[in-house]
Amino acid sequence: MSTVAIAGAGPVGLTAALALARRGIDVTVLEQGPRLATESRASTFHPPTLEMLRDLGVVAPLLRAGLVAETFQYRERGGSAIATLDMGVLAGDTAYPYRVQCEQSKLTPILLDALPGTAEVHFDHAVTGVATGPRGVAVSTTGGIVHCDWLIGADGAHSAVRHGLGADFTGSTYPGRFLVASVEEELEAALPGIAPINYVFDPDEWLVLLRTPDHWRVLLPTAGDTPDDVELSKLPSRLARVADLGRPWRIAHATLYRVHERVTPHFRTGRVLLMGDAAHVNNPLGGLGMNSGIHDAVRITDALAAVLGGAPEQVLHDAARRRHTVAVEHVQRTSRANWSYLHGHDESYRARLRALAADPVATRAHLRKACLMDSLEPTA
Repeated sequence: MSTVAIAGAGPVGLTAALALARRGIDVTVLEQGPRLATESRASTFHPPTLEMLRDLGVVAPLLRAGLVAETFQYRERGGSAIATLDMGVLAGDTAYPYRVQCEQSKLTPILLDALPGTAEVHFDHAVTGVATGPRGVAVSTTGGIVHCDWLIGADGAHSAVRHGLGADFTGSTYPGRFLVASVEEELEAALPGIAPINYVFDPDEWLVLLRTPDHWRVLLPTAGDTPDDVELSKLPSRLARVADLGRPWRIAHATLYRVHERVTPHFRTGRVLLMGDAAHVNNPLGGLGMNSGIHDAVRITDALAAVLGGAPEQVLHDAARRRHTVAVEHVQRTSRANWSYLHGHDESYRARLRALAADPVATRAHLRKACLMDSLEPTA
């Protein structure tokens, strides 16, 4: 019998596990795969996330593994920068006035290694059913039944825990897909003045360029109803239109995926808690998904630890409700706006961005929202 079982050994589940285990609470992590996932997936860490990881004792190895991005840009397709935002204006707000570019697959081993002996991690334990009662939860897995006082579902957008509860996951699917290519190129010469993070405007084919320690990543919008192999065959010519290198781009990896905007109505149902992609998903523009999921993990486990220490359960109920509010009113609203603006139809928005970059006070206010700093105020 474990006090807390956590489904999912991604960045959200392992953050929750570390936050609880550091308090001496025994934790069992159930991961469906045979090992930690190695896919790149999310790659941007915002300042409040770095603060939380610092408090958990794991920010130093993440900084060593990652790349510090002190600025990011809005650019015209085939042209120069519209505006460059300097995150140094946040120096009075945080010890980390920058973003860190680092694949989430580099964070999860750091979190796993930091877990104390009170935590157990079981691989090849996919959740197949959830039975809840007034005093605990029985979790059926491919490795047997696990009994716990509390269950956390941090097992992604297709969460078996959420399905086991029969919880809704309402929202919509974007009409097109996103194509993400990791390329083995140095793009600074081909695109002079490029920043580590770039949002490129165009009415027909906007894109995002992100530097990571190992690659540049290029995110391109793609039709929703064409065969994957057809779209992947077009990738070399699409990259050539981003920048002509005089030869084909060196592509390390490419993948297509659909983008959803969904949220479950309750992040807490009895003794079961949902967080991260298991509770809410949004488009990746702005790097809000993993960051808000880690914020879920820290805020909700803070409340769970308080309840385990004798606080009334209302504390946990309120924390879960506030994180739902953040998902809807901050994360989804901001990521949706990011997608809309990139289509490049609004010249007045370009003018506002130029004015924003020239005004440190306005830049600070914008960055606090974009980096989810303001979203944490109501839950503090």
